Amino acid sequence: MVKKIADEKILMLLNVKSILKQHIYENTLSVFNTLKEVLSELTATYNYEMNNPDTRIKLEYSDKGTFDAQMKIAGDLLVFSMHTNIFQFDRDHAVWKTSYVSNDHLTAYCGIINIFNFLNDSFKYNRLDDLGYLIARIFINKDMCYFVEGKRQLGFLYNNFGREKINREVITKIVNTAASYSLEFDLLVPPYDTVKIISVEQMIQKIENSKIMTAKRLGFRFNADDVS
Repeated sequence: MVKKIADEKILMLLNVKSILKQHIYENTLSVFNTLKEVLSELTATYNYEMNNPDTRIKLEYSDKGTFDAQMKIAGDLLVFSMHTNIFQFDRDHAVWKTSYVSNDHLTAYCGIINIFNFLNDSFKYNRLDDLGYLIARIFINKDMCYFVEGKRQLGFLYNNFGREKINREVITKIVNTAASYSLEFDLLVPPYDTVKIISVEQMIQKIENSKIMTAKRLGFRFNADDVS
């Protein structure tokens, strides 16, 4: 007879939580693959409908591997990145106030797809000190329910969590909104005092790599500054 040495709690965690996280990971990866298809389709559609011979403003889609994709829009670059881990919301998060999560705590485990906004020139000229901004996060759970955390039009109400499942139409809306949001913000001239002194090393690096830190002014703080 085999002596029972397995811990019941560990067995429960393996059978429930670990399997749950694998399921959510597969859901998130499926959504990310659909997102890649949408990015490719939107790129082709916008280029066709613009009917503009100026190749400088054409959109470009790039698949950067299993967990990353990019869409160039004029001078902007949207980077879509799927996190490979699964997260649970802390107890102070607003999702715990919804009946959907309070009735089933397992729905609070989610995969995450991040959307970053960079200047395309930052990548083109290898300006490693340039900054990008997280403009939205897409959360997907075991039921394929979702919500988007972001600024203004990119932020969905937490109360919608559990009422709608993510699909191609929703993903298209998210991408269009992110693109519009990024294009609306322009570069601001940096304060004179922040650029009035530069070292020889910095100038050499600038000449070699065009490396003077540049970033958009987005003032992004998720929903904290969305009161108007």
